[in-house]
Amino acid sequence: MSIKTEEISSLIKKQLEGYQDDLAAEEVGTVTYIGDGIARATGLENAMANELLQFSNGSYGMALNLETNDVGIIILGDFDEIREGDQVKRTGRIMEVPVGDAMIGRVVNSLGQPVDGLGAIKTDKTRPIEFKAPGVMQRKSVSEPLQTGLKAIDALVPIGRGQRELIIGDRKTGKTSIAIDTILNQKDQNMICVYVAIGQKDSTVRAQVETLKKYGAMDYTIVLTAGPSEPAPMLYIAPYAGAAMGEEFMYNGKHVLIVYDDLSKQATSYRELSLLLRRPPGREAYPGDIFYTHSRLLERAAKLSDKLGGGSMTALPVIETQAGDISAYIPTNVISITDGQIFLQSDLFYAGTRPAIDAGASVSRVGGDAQVKAMKKVAGTLRLDLASFRELEAFTQFGSDLDAATQAKLNRGRRTVEVLKQPVHKPLPVEKQVIILYALTHGFLDPIPIEDIGRFQDELFDFFDSNAADLLKQIKDTGDLPDTDKLDAQIKAFAGGFQTSKQLAAAKG
Repeated sequence: MSIKTEEISSLIKKQLEGYQDDLAAEEVGTVTYIGDGIARATGLENAMANELLQFSNGSYGMALNLETNDVGIIILGDFDEIREGDQVKRTGRIMEVPVGDAMIGRVVNSLGQPVDGLGAIKTDKTRPIEFKAPGVMQRKSVSEPLQTGLKAIDALVPIGRGQRELIIGDRKTGKTSIAIDTILNQKDQNMICVYVAIGQKDSTVRAQVETLKKYGAMDYTIVLTAGPSEPAPMLYIAPYAGAAMGEEFMYNGKHVLIVYDDLSKQATSYRELSLLLRRPPGREAYPGDIFYTHSRLLERAAKLSDKLGGGSMTALPVIETQAGDISAYIPTNVISITDGQIFLQSDLFYAGTRPAIDAGASVSRVGGDAQVKAMKKVAGTLRLDLASFRELEAFTQFGSDLDAATQAKLNRGRRTVEVLKQPVHKPLPVEKQVIILYALTHGFLDPIPIEDIGRFQDELFDFFDSNAADLLKQIKDTGDLPDTDKLDAQIKAFAGGFQTSKQLAAAKG
């Protein structure tokens, strides 16, 4: 069999055409210390801040400390298999998480990996967990309301889309309930919600997810959880990962609500990491950049300009206080970053006033600009009236004789407190809130006994649904009060036929 030289030369030419002389250069370092979720490595001279690094056992870490001799790495996940002397290599990628529509309805961890047992998340989009907040000229002033469905918030401390409103209070005062109810109220509001649970028990998060499923809220919600059993780095990056998932929608012109529950635990985990990385401790042993840790996170919430699509991200950070002390280090830091705070008081909570909002200490710095006109008209002086009622109530406990004007103010105040009470997971549409607050501020509730206020409210709503649905629709569509004569006539017609508990009991007897 003869070998043809033409065939050999054509084969050699083909081989030469396909030849690639690219060299794959990897920067590899050596682990010099490992322990408590922290590693130190030498030989990574060109590592970037927040760069993803891969250990020889397959685990990933994030470069947090860039020092002259070595790199301080926080390990994301299992660190039991890593040993001193192991290799660690640069990936050239900044720490990022998967984002996009495929994330909606899922429960994920801080790395965006599913933990709900519903299989892999099919998305090829990612975003870096750290991202520069929009600048001054890229923003727009807050102008649209974000309805929470809670009368006490929408009337007293309104929130606008793109605002950052802090929810602050002692443990077990209803902070998470307010956040969950706000998410429930976003149904059919063209809003995507991200709930970031930091350091919460897995059983608690499971209960919240079941609540969201029960009311159909998981259809527009992403739940990100970093449990207390996970390493501190996972708790530290959780809110940044949640913000990245929300930003994907915001920069595509959509509206997002993100809840960080809670940032006290994130601050604690960052303190732990910083001390392990031997950063100098400051006040309460927190590192010097703890303020920046929270400010660069919360500044990412914004109402974008029309040029950037007009999307928004509204942040509701949660902070837990100790014995109502809002002058502690982390609470004062976050209060100074946010656009107002909803302060929950344990005394009010245990007295049965829920949500337990302290009208005197709570404030919204921009939400009033976003309130619908109807709500502005009926709730104008409500916050001041409630705060003055609390002072007056404390004063009158001494039992002195009261003049008629003071007595009337106390009676109105007690009815206001009763109206603002609301059961959990029962958010109210804004038009119904306006109706009951209009009835309150125009004296229709003054003759009603306090114990009948709740029943009066429920029956008033049923009456309007049946007999004056057009007025409710008008408030909903225009955002303004309808003809007050018509409104007064309907409320009078209902109040005239309303029977108090005593009247009902007498009729039965």
